[in-house]
Amino acid sequence: MSPPVAPPGWSRWLVPPAALSVHLSIGQAYAWSVFKPPLESALGLSGTQSALPFQLGIVMLGLSAAFGGTLVERNGPRWAMTVALVCFSSGFLIASLGAATEQYWLIVFGYGFVGGIGLGIGYISPVSTLIKWFPDRPGMATGIAIMGFGGGALIASPWSAQMLESFGSDSSGIALAFLVHGLSYAVFMLLGVLLVRVPRVEKPAGGEVGAAIGPSSLTGVQVSARGAVRTPQFWCLWVILCMNVTAGIGILEKAAPMIKDFFADSSTPVSVSAAAGFVALLSAANMAGRIGWSSTSDLIGRKNIYRVYLGVGALMYASIAWFGDSSKPLFILCALVILSFYGGGFATIPAYLKDLFGTYQVGAIHGRLLTAWSTAGVLGPLIVNWIADRQEEAGKTGASLYGMSFYIMIGLLAVGFVANELVRPVHPRHHIPAPKEAADVQREQSV
Repeated sequence: MSPPVAPPGWSRWLVPPAALSVHLSIGQAYAWSVFKPPLESALGLSGTQSALPFQLGIVMLGLSAAFGGTLVERNGPRWAMTVALVCFSSGFLIASLGAATEQYWLIVFGYGFVGGIGLGIGYISPVSTLIKWFPDRPGMATGIAIMGFGGGALIASPWSAQMLESFGSDSSGIALAFLVHGLSYAVFMLLGVLLVRVPRVEKPAGGEVGAAIGPSSLTGVQVSARGAVRTPQFWCLWVILCMNVTAGIGILEKAAPMIKDFFADSSTPVSVSAAAGFVALLSAANMAGRIGWSSTSDLIGRKNIYRVYLGVGALMYASIAWFGDSSKPLFILCALVILSFYGGGFATIPAYLKDLFGTYQVGAIHGRLLTAWSTAGVLGPLIVNWIADRQEEAGKTGASLYGMSFYIMIGLLAVGFVANELVRPVHPRHHIPAPKEAADVQREQSV
């Protein structure tokens, strides 16, 4: 499937909606916590076990993005979005079969493994294309698209809760909800497949490769994907992303049961529907942070914005650990800020990569960096769920289930803060000549 080239006069502002249709769909992953309590009740699972499909999905997201990044660069966004559509929707259908037959391993395999591949390929599918269309505003452009991934749960959380209420929260009701998700998202993602375009490259009479529609994207420092992973800058960014994601995903994956536990012994306990509403609020903060903070990074710089994400994020975690169970508004406010930083970190990282490594193969570099997300997808839920399960076995309840895990998150954010301070410009020995001839670009992408 060859990349669809934009015709003359085609507006670059049609690319973000195409990306949004995919990202809003795969962003359903952030609403997984709505399915955790029904699955635990219907199939007799622990909190750690019910997190497994989500954890595996995030692992596969990072791995498929890393290994598929070069293929996405080579085959273009339409190919990538088609692969994402097939895998993500098929994952839901397999999970539906698993729920209907009460075979939990099928849910893990379908949603986590197959669907996770769709998450990874779908996530990186528009990134390099957007940066090539908007080299003048990379933070804003990637923020608009990646905002959809954060906002997916804003739609999926209440929608999933309503389906479980209508269909029932037993295994058959869960199966039907998974089935509806799979079919609906297939239709919605198809819109992005049909709409997406890549910039047109014209070849003048002199035979030189001309500029794409919009500003040139192959000027300044350029580093190949192979060269990028050999630089200390890449691994500093890997640590930064991993720590920021671990801290955010720890709350997000267990959001619904967490807020219920924090205020279970208060005079105003949190209902199931209110907990689902809290998940939707977190999704809104996640989504707003992706466009708001990433656009701010275009003004104040990437290093400064990550200082905010990591430093202020640690203070927010400390506030929840010390005072969260005494004030519901304080708990919600701090969680919203943390999730806005979590989303902002995702949306800003492609622009940070572009600043350091240029636009050449930035999609492939981004894919490799997302292995940090795979690691964080295991660490965050594992830290929070494992500690909560052990504290519950020790007879503790409420906010005391989470105190230790929050202090660990503060330490991880401090590690990320130090890594951000170590980022410096890439040494010239890693640079490649720019602009590259089209044949050279194709040859290196195939390596």
